[in-house]
Amino acid sequence: MNKTETPDIINSSVYDVEKIRSDFPILQTKVHGKPLVYLDNAATSQKPISVIMKAQEYYSSMNSNIHRGVHALSQVSTEAYEGARIKIKKFINALGKNEIIFTRGTTESINLVAQSYGRMNFNEGDEVIISQMEHHSNIVPWQMICDEKGAKLKVIPINDNGEIIFEEYEKLINNRTKFVSIVYVSNSLGTVNPVKQIIDLAHQNNIPVLVDAAQAVNHLPIDVQDLHCDFLAFSGHKIYGPTGIGVLYGKVNLLDAMPPYQGGGDMISSVTFEKTIYNELPYKFEAGTPNIAGAIGLGEAIDYVQKIGIDNINKHEKELLDYATAAVAEIPSLKIIGTAKNKVSVLSFVLDDIHPHDIGTMLDFEGVAIRTGHHCTQPVMDRFGIPATSRASFAMYNTKEEVDVLIKGIKKIIEVFG
Repeated sequence: MNKTETPDIINSSVYDVEKIRSDFPILQTKVHGKPLVYLDNAATSQKPISVIMKAQEYYSSMNSNIHRGVHALSQVSTEAYEGARIKIKKFINALGKNEIIFTRGTTESINLVAQSYGRMNFNEGDEVIISQMEHHSNIVPWQMICDEKGAKLKVIPINDNGEIIFEEYEKLINNRTKFVSIVYVSNSLGTVNPVKQIIDLAHQNNIPVLVDAAQAVNHLPIDVQDLHCDFLAFSGHKIYGPTGIGVLYGKVNLLDAMPPYQGGGDMISSVTFEKTIYNELPYKFEAGTPNIAGAIGLGEAIDYVQKIGIDNINKHEKELLDYATAAVAEIPSLKIIGTAKNKVSVLSFVLDDIHPHDIGTMLDFEGVAIRTGHHCTQPVMDRFGIPATSRASFAMYNTKEEVDVLIKGIKKIIEVFG
């Protein structure tokens, strides 16, 4: 077996979480002398050894710039880079690899669409629809282009459970609506949105839709042809891959019509001082030397996830979420923020009279890593009338025993604060 090849993780009937955990070196870490319990996966996931070794292999045995060289290293690195694009194309069921644009992450992918598609298509008085549960990276880029073009940003409200009010979305659609950009899974609530229905309604009115899949790609199967989305964005570091690498999927007819987001090397076919001819897709949107190791590492991460199986991962994480939800329900002073019927493994909560930052700090001394704050979703916090939450988010390698450590830590904090 090649040193970077991922071994078989599970058979068809057994989910071997201990075997999975052994593939993640950082999980052996101790924090303040206690075993690390990493429950901050919605912020970033940890990396399996195969991904770490794949990036190391690139730098140690094939490091070279891509697309431009005739020498052996350049050809090998180009093949590995483009191979990762093909893996992603298959993973999300895109029609062709020219629909897969490498970016730095979900944030850049959304900015690319807002600045390229939006600048070309939005006019004064037009409207863009997002939801109340969006991450800042799916709010600010649309605010910027709307301000520039004189367009208006419209917001779908959410209910007390943290679910989109679909009837209100229906009311927002009109002949001024030019675009819909919607999160698939909320990072702060865990809500899984009915994106297919959202897309279908938009398409009935000839409105294109972007799906922010940053929090969905590591939990749910993604099929862009089944969704019929026009654009879809995700980040490598959310799906056990490297940071600084992401993906924008776009339908060919839309990407072809859009102007480049950045100018520079490799996004051109010909340059003179009089005129520049742009490169074909997907390279038109990939100016400059890319994150080659990141793309190759992301391809390896997708291989790893596929060997375990998204459905198997989702089932394991749901069991963890159900177990944790039942456990915190026994704590009278704890309130869950985000109780949608359809959720992934995110547990956001508040404790009476205890600030989330204090909770996060004290849990850290127990070896437990959670996220505290507004999670880059300040409008969500405003909706629930709170400044912040504490958020535990579970991944494929977490266990019920780790949930027990979390619950024990929360109870200890309540005792300390009296």
